[in-house]
Amino acid sequence: MNKIIVSVVLAIVLVLGINKITDLIFYVEKPEKSAYQVADVTTSTSTTSSESSEDSGDSSISALFASVSAADGAKVFKKCAACHSISKGGGNKIGPALWGVIGRKAGSISDYKYSKALVAHGKIWSFEEMNGFLIKPKEWIKGTKMAFAGLKNAKERAAVILYMNENSDNPLPLQ
Repeated sequence: MNKIIVSVVLAIVLVLGINKITDLIFYVEKPEKSAYQVADVTTSTSTTSSESSEDSGDSSISALFASVSAADGAKVFKKCAACHSISKGGGNKIGPALWGVIGRKAGSISDYKYSKALVAHGKIWSFEEMNGFLIKPKEWIKGTKMAFAGLKNAKERAAVILYMNENSDNPLPLQ
């Protein structure tokens, strides 16, 4: 019995001792700057965020097109590029290809498996429809499998919509 107890204690001492020795030999300092940078995060109360999303609602998205450019939209679209391709002939990724999405019926690409909710939604992706969806996809179409938090900034949404409209064979005219 004593041999078993001594063996267990020796094993624990060896493991802890080796751990401490390797920490001393292979000491690594913490980096000064984190490898993953968090973009500007603004916090607001729930009433402020709901008021701002109502203020930047459907009627004002067309008015914002004058203050943004497709180049701005290309920068913002980088958030979308992990899941969607926008190039002509670009294939589906995690999400469907977005070439010509403005003016197209929701859930209409034949070689992509959409959620039942998005197929049932079946509306045409107009500027106003896309704006509402980009604010918070899971609230706009309940049951969508798109796991994107949304774009709260109205100018960013307008820029992305303008960029997606320009990436089409038949862009819709701006109103």
